[in-house]
Amino acid sequence: MNSSSTTKPSQSRGSMLRFLIPSIIGILLFMVPVSIGGEVTIVVAILAGWFQGAIGPALPYIAAAFMLAAVIGTIAARFVHIPSPFLQTLFNVSVFWMIVRILGLIFAVMVLFSIGPEPVISDVTGGLLLYDLIPVLISVFLFAGLFLPLLLNFGLLEFAGALLTPIMRPLFKLPGRSSIDCAASWMGDGTIGVLLTNQQYEQGYYTKREAAVIGTTFSVVSITFSIVILEYVELLGYFLPYYFTIIAAGFVAAIIMPRIPPLSRKKDDYFRTRPDQSAKERPSSITPFSWGIRQAVAKSGENGIRSIFSGGIKNVLDMWIGVLPIVMALGTLAVIVAEFTSFFTILGAPFVPLLTLMQVPEAAAASESMLIGFADMFLPAILGAGIESDMTRFIIASLSVTQLIYMSEVGGLLLASKLPVSFLDLVIIFLERTIITLPVIVVCAHFIF
Repeated sequence: MNSSSTTKPSQSRGSMLRFLIPSIIGILLFMVPVSIGGEVTIVVAILAGWFQGAIGPALPYIAAAFMLAAVIGTIAARFVHIPSPFLQTLFNVSVFWMIVRILGLIFAVMVLFSIGPEPVISDVTGGLLLYDLIPVLISVFLFAGLFLPLLLNFGLLEFAGALLTPIMRPLFKLPGRSSIDCAASWMGDGTIGVLLTNQQYEQGYYTKREAAVIGTTFSVVSITFSIVILEYVELLGYFLPYYFTIIAAGFVAAIIMPRIPPLSRKKDDYFRTRPDQSAKERPSSITPFSWGIRQAVAKSGENGIRSIFSGGIKNVLDMWIGVLPIVMALGTLAVIVAEFTSFFTILGAPFVPLLTLMQVPEAAAASESMLIGFADMFLPAILGAGIESDMTRFIIASLSVTQLIYMSEVGGLLLASKLPVSFLDLVIIFLERTIITLPVIVVCAHFIF
């Protein structure tokens, strides 16, 4: 009797610590501001800055090596069966994304060895991407990717999801379990949210409308990418107000988007027969907080220290191999168009009077970045990095995140999934999110600056 009575509390304490310790460490690394040399930043960014400073000159070559690995692996995957599910996901991509990866490698080699036309290898085009942006990406991806499992694998999402359940249906017209997918995107990565949503949709947990809403509204850019963007526009000291602005604008969009076309017109049909969900639903006799603790402890029990390292390494490889060549390819092309043509000036012209009305400094320069984010989320920051006004760079950096639908990653993944969205849907949703979130961001910016 005494043995069993002492074991249960001990097991309970151990389970609770498995949830609390990794989650608290993750929060400290990713969310708690630290002041270094008068500049407010976060620990992951400090580590990334140290790494970049230590081996900075080698990073472009390291990037090219990973782009080469991406191309070799992608071509090999078309002819050889890869038994590893992770490697299959990493390398088995569509023909379009294979071409994009090859193009990224070609651009990187041209820049490294100064081969080819000036518009490609110039310091303001391909050189800007390979020598300025990509070293930042590699450094941040390394530490953010390694430590991301602390946020994802030990119950923090389950705990947050249980607390959010009572507000999901009235606010966003979504079932309570979708809060896990949403939290995974906000805290983890937009691609994680898309993959989770697609899996739940195929298993019959979401209707077409619910799956489309979650995939296009809550698959938000991760903290990792937000840090990169903010660091690139030299506003890392504004991380907390920046992320608050993103949450505020994203919240407004999340309320409006499910209630307007094209998302409101999706049918409430299931992909297949709906499974029994009673095991995951909170009993009425248990409070959301207690249920969240129970779910979090159960999740933490599924993972050990090894999952931090294995999951972290997979995250880093996924970002280095999956993202770097796409950023190099699409980023170089877009910056070439921006530098040597008036395409984005013409495309953004309708935003000039709107931005001027909102009293945004350097409105004409800012307007050029308004729609380029549809290709890749880093491009607005690249185009806006030279703008002198901190407030304008802040608005550009915030909008590039809240627009959410960028074809280099989330957009492409949505189209490749089973989720019921078309390319035209994504174009319309991108424009709607731009129009909805821009006023919210500008209002926040006026309070901050």
